[in-house]
Amino acid sequence: MGVDQQSLLFRLIRELVRLPGIGQKTAQRLAFHLLKAEREEALRLAEAIQAVKEGVTFCRRCRNIAEGELCEFCLDPKRDQTKILVVEEPSTLYAIERSGGYRGLYHVLLGALSPLDGIGPADIHAQDLLDRLKEGETQEVIVATNPTIEGEATAIYLTKVMKPYGVRVSRIAYGIPVGMDIEYADEVTLIKSIEGRRDL
Repeated sequence: MGVDQQSLLFRLIRELVRLPGIGQKTAQRLAFHLLKAEREEALRLAEAIQAVKEGVTFCRRCRNIAEGELCEFCLDPKRDQTKILVVEEPSTLYAIERSGGYRGLYHVLLGALSPLDGIGPADIHAQDLLDRLKEGETQEVIVATNPTIEGEATAIYLTKVMKPYGVRVSRIAYGIPVGMDIEYADEVTLIKSIEGRRDL
């Protein structure tokens, strides 16, 4: 392998390492797989990436990924128009959809509040959510931010700014997964389980 070929391969590895969850070894494995793959297979991947970058945007209403102005969920008249479930990222939205337990609308923040990283309310477009509440159809907002310091700060902030709109604001419960022995749960999970208790 010549120097030029090697530098092209190293460039590909450097780009792959920048992807979330991809370390140096995985990037090398992927790069060598692509190098050995049929030309058509590698080009299909490149074309799919290019098509996503050119054809996918964010829904103007809920900020989920969309191929047009509105995403599939905002366009679906069968969904419960009175509920909005707030998530940090589109990946969380699709995990909730796979569960099949929610049939309302969504709102994607594309992040969480993190003052140390310079991420404030404008960066998560909190005003977009408030503008939706002004329309008057929403009766409940379910906050499903991650159980992290940033996610908790975001949930507290959103609860405070939504209060004047007179909608019910709830938070998803965090706790012990089904099938897990309580003795193996960590302290934070146990505390969240107790705090999220409900009447029987």
